[in-house]
Amino acid sequence: MPTTPGTVAWHEMDAETALDRLGASPHGLTHEEASSRLGEYGPNEISVARGVSPWRILLHQFTSPLIYILLVAMIVTLAIGHHADAAVIAAVLVVNAVIGFIQEFRAENAMQALLEMVAPRAAVRRDGERREIEARGLVPGDIVLLESGDIVPADLRLIEESNLLVDEAILTGESVAVGKNAATLETGKGASLGDRLNMAFSGTAVASGRGRGVVVATGSRTQIGLIAGEMQATERALTPLQTRMKRFGNLVSVVILAVSVVVFFVGVSRGQSAGEMFLTAVAVAVSAIPEGLPVVMTVALAVGVRRMAKRNAIVRRLPAVETLGSCTVVLSDKTGTLTENRMTAQTLAAGGARYSFRGEGLDPAGEILGADGAQVDPEHNEPLRRALLAGVLNNEADLRRRDDGDGWRAIGDPTEVALLVAAGRAGLDRETLLDEHPRTHHVPFESDRQFSATINRGPDGRESVYVKGAPERVLEMCDRAIGAGGETPLDRESILEQADELARDGLRLLALAAGDTDEALDATRRGEPAGLSFLGLVGMIDPPRAEVRDAVRGCHRSGIRVIMCTGDHAATASAIAGRIGLEPDLEPGATPEVVTGAELARMDDDRLREVVARVRVFARMNPTQKLRIVGALRAIGEVVAVTGDGVNDAPALKAAHIGCAMGQTGTDVAKAASEMVLADDNFATIYAAVEEGRTAFSNIRKATNFLVAGAIGMVLAVLGAFVLGTPIPLLPAQILWVNVVTNGIQDVAMAFEPGERDQLERPPRSMREGVMSVYLIEQSVLVGMLFAVAAIGAYAWEIHQGMSGEYARTAATTMLVVFLALHIGSCRSEFRSIFRKSPLSNPVLLIGTLTALGVHVGSMYLGPTRALLRFEPLEARSWLTIIMFAPLVVVLVEAHKAVRGPGARRARR
Repeated sequence: MPTTPGTVAWHEMDAETALDRLGASPHGLTHEEASSRLGEYGPNEISVARGVSPWRILLHQFTSPLIYILLVAMIVTLAIGHHADAAVIAAVLVVNAVIGFIQEFRAENAMQALLEMVAPRAAVRRDGERREIEARGLVPGDIVLLESGDIVPADLRLIEESNLLVDEAILTGESVAVGKNAATLETGKGASLGDRLNMAFSGTAVASGRGRGVVVATGSRTQIGLIAGEMQATERALTPLQTRMKRFGNLVSVVILAVSVVVFFVGVSRGQSAGEMFLTAVAVAVSAIPEGLPVVMTVALAVGVRRMAKRNAIVRRLPAVETLGSCTVVLSDKTGTLTENRMTAQTLAAGGARYSFRGEGLDPAGEILGADGAQVDPEHNEPLRRALLAGVLNNEADLRRRDDGDGWRAIGDPTEVALLVAAGRAGLDRETLLDEHPRTHHVPFESDRQFSATINRGPDGRESVYVKGAPERVLEMCDRAIGAGGETPLDRESILEQADELARDGLRLLALAAGDTDEALDATRRGEPAGLSFLGLVGMIDPPRAEVRDAVRGCHRSGIRVIMCTGDHAATASAIAGRIGLEPDLEPGATPEVVTGAELARMDDDRLREVVARVRVFARMNPTQKLRIVGALRAIGEVVAVTGDGVNDAPALKAAHIGCAMGQTGTDVAKAASEMVLADDNFATIYAAVEEGRTAFSNIRKATNFLVAGAIGMVLAVLGAFVLGTPIPLLPAQILWVNVVTNGIQDVAMAFEPGERDQLERPPRSMREGVMSVYLIEQSVLVGMLFAVAAIGAYAWEIHQGMSGEYARTAATTMLVVFLALHIGSCRSEFRSIFRKSPLSNPVLLIGTLTALGVHVGSMYLGPTRALLRFEPLEARSWLTIIMFAPLVVVLVEAHKAVRGPGARRARR
């Protein structure tokens, strides 16, 4: 009976033992055995839970505490016959639900994208013959045949390979295809996926070569299947805005209920009828609800979506807009996010000197510089030219200008492409050189050999050997070196020290050698080159994006910590971290601390929380470990943004407060698991998006301040009238009119307010901080008290002048509308004076305020609104009184900013 797949570390055993444990043979299973195992293990496909239904998504739009309050208010107003009020509240609910539904419905397709990564068909040996079958029919023990261009259909323990290179970037994040080796590994149980060279994983792509492997895991037991399971088990974190609005809604609910209950029972205890007091309590509740807040929040986020899209950040879920503004940590992938996702030759050590290359991307035009920074002419530098020539002639890649003439197109292994680009900067063209030096023999690269070699015939008819490979392996073939003055004895120790130095800089190294003696030619034809001259070392790296360093520095200024988490090697990660300034306080010459996956595997959760609080570089990580890091960061109170492009990033992208996928190089799985997609794959776009996120929340906070001040004013006006024993100065319909119609026009326009100049210099907001700060609550209470006094005063004054109750209420309502029209200007900045903000910098708000005033004035003269709201046209005398007292709100807010704002507090310190 074969061992159950998924329970064994297959990379730790030899191929024969693996076949034995699986009850398989190198010739494949029989049809009957495969059918039996298919019934036992099930099809090779990832099981996916049912997606979220549209109805569930729609109902989810009504789960906010503020929405609960509005629903209750709508039901109560319907019950007491206030149908117009109920209709206005219903309209608010519908607008909010429709916008939220559209955004969320479009985002629920993560698992479908993951399924599309699995290969549809596979080549296997069944009954001793090669057959093509549907990949879903694979079972443990099947022998799968791999060729260049194939998608690996299941997790395989390789039993045979020839020049097999597999692109595992979707699982490990490595930018270079991995050379596979069927031999038994000695890496131990802590080996990361990238170190399991005798395994091929489902969903990865064969870059070149051939191989044969036995299926050890199918479906949900494969590495990609385990990621699917993690994605399904991982719940999306509540965004900071959702958390804050939940707390705010709960607080508003408690306050409204408490005030309404107190009003009802106090009134009844004073001899008022229960029916009359119930209507009064409803009026108080309606006046306290900031009905426009759900809509203004949705609109502010939608405006943020549009602004972010202009800056190449595509938001897929509305709450994510604000999340970046609250972000305290960006956990970034390296390959393709911080780097360009292409290998580049950085350094060439040849002839006792070191050279560097300067140019743009794949364009072979460029320069070669010496150690002193001066340009070098390869035509007059024989050691440099011979090393570059070897890198071109022993090369299987191709570099050509695109058909449209715009840019260059590379085909082949990234390291070989890098050699062609470097040679191009010396004026060496591969096609021209191959015409002049045709190849007569080739020893292809194999992972166990660690080198490749060619024999080429030169223009003079003489043949020469060219070798490239791992430095230690190539040095074994050499007995001399090419120096500035010709051939010199080989100093193996000096070259190895130089290789170690370059490797510590995070460079991937290739050694180059050549020879033209009969010994060298004969040995190469036997497959074991010898008697060669050492030409030099090429150091390559996937370089950081040009704009990343500035973006990282900007994140530091904004109080955001950037952490790199990659599947790549520790030395490479450390080198990139140093180049982009990931640790701003690092002393010159020092290297960032790096934690590897093997080290993290030995940590318990408490220790991991300590580590993530200070370490900024994590290397050789697998998907589960990246997910643990996100969990640890969340546990210590960080608001986490995660960037990534591969399938391996998907669980962490989903678990973060905001996942940011790459739009160009990112897999569909990563995009579907994310809340935001970076259309230009540029880390700097995140920094731009942070600014827009902070602007969105700032505008929500400003609108909330505006609405809450009005709500407090109306509650106090109703309570004040009740305490004074006078009629309520505003009817419930008039309160809704102010809250939803006139205020609603202005608070929605506040969503278009541009960001403030020092926004990115401020630290991220604490998760414990509410929608409104103590400073703004203080300001709202003061302004609300002024509103209440103004409303009661206007009502009492008009009654004193002998006007009717309806006229007096019209005057009180108009007083509030004009006060609020001026107050919205004061709310445009938390701390800056209204007189330092141009009205034209937000034309939408200016138009909205004038519209709100116009709509209110029109309502006093239009028949239907006059009847519905019980308004009467005001006399000039009343207008003059309103205009005279309205500026008091500006005076009050300006005085509060001057006395209690940050500038005043700094002056006192």
